[in-house]
Amino acid sequence: MNQRLSRADTIGLGLMTFAFFLGAGNIIFPPLEGQLAGTNVLSAMSGFLLTAVGLPLISIIAVARVGGGLPSMTTDLPKGTGTFAAVLLFIIIGPAFATPRTGLVAYEMAIKPLVGTFEGDNSLELFSGIALDKTQALVTTLFFAAALIFSWSRGKLIDNIGKILTPALFFLLICLAIGVLVAPQGALTAPVESYRDTAFTKGFIGGYNTMDTFAALMFGMLLVDVLRGKGVTDPKATYKYLVIAGLIAAAGLAFVYVSLFWLGATSSTVAAGADNGGVVLAAYVQALFGQPGQWILSGVVLLACLTTAVGLISACADYFSTLTPLRYRQWVVVLSIICALVANVGLSQLIALSIPVLLALYPLAIALVALTFIRPWLPNPKAAFRTVMGVALIFSLLDGMRSIAPLQKVDAIKWLLDKQTAYMPLSDQGMAWVLPTAIILALAFLIPAKKPEEGVLSKA
Repeated sequence: MNQRLSRADTIGLGLMTFAFFLGAGNIIFPPLEGQLAGTNVLSAMSGFLLTAVGLPLISIIAVARVGGGLPSMTTDLPKGTGTFAAVLLFIIIGPAFATPRTGLVAYEMAIKPLVGTFEGDNSLELFSGIALDKTQALVTTLFFAAALIFSWSRGKLIDNIGKILTPALFFLLICLAIGVLVAPQGALTAPVESYRDTAFTKGFIGGYNTMDTFAALMFGMLLVDVLRGKGVTDPKATYKYLVIAGLIAAAGLAFVYVSLFWLGATSSTVAAGADNGGVVLAAYVQALFGQPGQWILSGVVLLACLTTAVGLISACADYFSTLTPLRYRQWVVVLSIICALVANVGLSQLIALSIPVLLALYPLAIALVALTFIRPWLPNPKAAFRTVMGVALIFSLLDGMRSIAPLQKVDAIKWLLDKQTAYMPLSDQGMAWVLPTAIILALAFLIPAKKPEEGVLSKA
């Protein structure tokens, strides 16, 4: 069997991977980070690039090395842990948070500015006290119907995404980037207080919001299936093409993030006091290009969100079909319907709900990827994996709990969190897990190898 892809398919695979990653969070978070960082934009950008570009790339390579995604990466953890972690990850990155967010951002930033708001009552009463925005419901339903159509056939993902949607998306992004670099709409201003001394860590945690490290663990498995559909089954060839795809995606993401950070850093004149990156981006584009700029922005956002939704739905459907009697296409339908429903919760509510989850789980994904790379040199991989992941879990849960306001009212929890803040470096920045996890990771090389079981003594 031929284990080679054509040059067009190789580039298409890389562009498809880039498009999968470039979604709602990738567009709405960098501009606000850049504006808040001001003259410290390079520090904040560096931290953001580390978690939003570097970690996803490393994660894809890790998946390529083990050849089986999360199930293979978690073999040294207790039985069932890998499946539980994978299901939890797919729910978070799929129907719970990331995928519905793509539909919401598409509506808020791509459609709503063009159609405006309708006069009269635009709400639909569902239950007592629960109302639904009719226009938003219609747009999100159509959005996820389109995502369903593009997700229907796994074998055509490269053709649908890598060769059709992504080139159009990238062209629009280049137009925006050129405008930002050639005609910035303002000068760099002083950073806000929280970015004066901790811009790097603020950017580092800001990269969590893209959820791209989670997505890399998902997409890695999906890309393996796509390659198999193209006839590439040899592990070495699979590894090579996944690395190439990851590098193309990383280069594209870095280009987008640098452009959007600079856009945000020079936006104080046209978007002063903005409370989210969508407002910053919309105001900047309006000032730079006028009304045609809104059409460019709508095209960028709509394509970016759609391609990511397709990738997430495909990856979730592919994985859940291996665990249940439902087939891939049945899961595509189910997930598309769920995402359309969850999307009507509201963008701000979804973002608020996702923050504690990301602070609690992102360090676990980082630790798992690091362990996967160093596993060949660990004397006792099973003990190392369980110890490092356990320590990361304890401190990441504390970081996540600190971001949940109601928990601060519980005296016992408040005391525990205050103690952690007082003694743990970086804990006040949501990164208490870093130092203890790094120490245990280094000590993992000193854990002695498990002694082989003694065989039965032969009879004299």
